[in-house]
Amino acid sequence: MPAAQVLVVDDNSPDGTSAIVEKLAANDAQIHLLTRTEDKGRGRSGRDGFVYALQRGAKWAVEMDADFSHHPRYLPAILDAARRHDVVLGSRGVPGGGETGRPASREFLTALVGHFLRFMLGVPVRDPSSGFRCWSRRALEAIEVEKLVSVGPSIVSEMLYKARLQNLGFEEVPIVFEERAHGESKLDLKTLLRTFEMVFELRKMHRQGKF
Repeated sequence: MPAAQVLVVDDNSPDGTSAIVEKLAANDAQIHLLTRTEDKGRGRSGRDGFVYALQRGAKWAVEMDADFSHHPRYLPAILDAARRHDVVLGSRGVPGGGETGRPASREFLTALVGHFLRFMLGVPVRDPSSGFRCWSRRALEAIEVEKLVSVGPSIVSEMLYKARLQNLGFEEVPIVFEERAHGESKLDLKTLLRTFEMVFELRKMHRQGKF
């Protein structure tokens, strides 16, 4: 995709990510690096990445993991759907989608979280915990992305919930999630419980008229 811009959001990680991206960006104007040193977390980095994209005139912003669990081969189909819908998810839950290389326990957990989020947030998608998504500029502006409150992974739920409240259009494109070959997931029980807690908090905030 010749017109695409790549933004790497790095929370000043000690693995050398910033240094590698800086070298690539020095020779390619389509690569950008946003290094964050304060107020770290999945939610904050996601929010700042979207704000960065809006400030630079992006029409669409795709969020995805950089470890190839979210494979770039699905980007053409996702971007094609984004021309007709406000929010497009790379989905494991629709025909043709799924997971590979993951233990049955993680697949069960994904399904459990999905049922919980659909019930609690009323979002009309089969894979609400997917982090492979495309947002139109209209969608990001409608949910006021700069005002997102989630610190951790619950940003995924917060954005979907606010999109549903704004009556934005959703679409799901099938993907096969591939377990990473290197490194370990940062998802643990504490993070999962905090995500569930944040879902209740979001509903409470909405009832109080805070968004």
